[in-house]
Amino acid sequence: MTTKKYSKKAQEKIAEVMHEYKEGELKTSSGKKVTDRKQAVAIGISEAREKALKVPKEPIENKKPTKKSI
Repeated sequence: MTTKKYSKKAQEKIAEVMHEYKEGELKTSSGKKVTDRKQAVAIGISEAREKALKVPKEPIENKKPTKKSI
């Protein structure tokens, strides 16, 4: 099984957002300062998706098992 990869541009965008977070400059859409690292990563991935960069799809965790025909 191959691992899913982010494009170079997507990696750069996420790194840019993480730098903003570390400097204390990253804000949420409501204008509040981001204090959670995971939220900062989510914002970076979201912004990369908005720019149509290659970002792996989110895993589907609530997938119902299918019934096989007997």
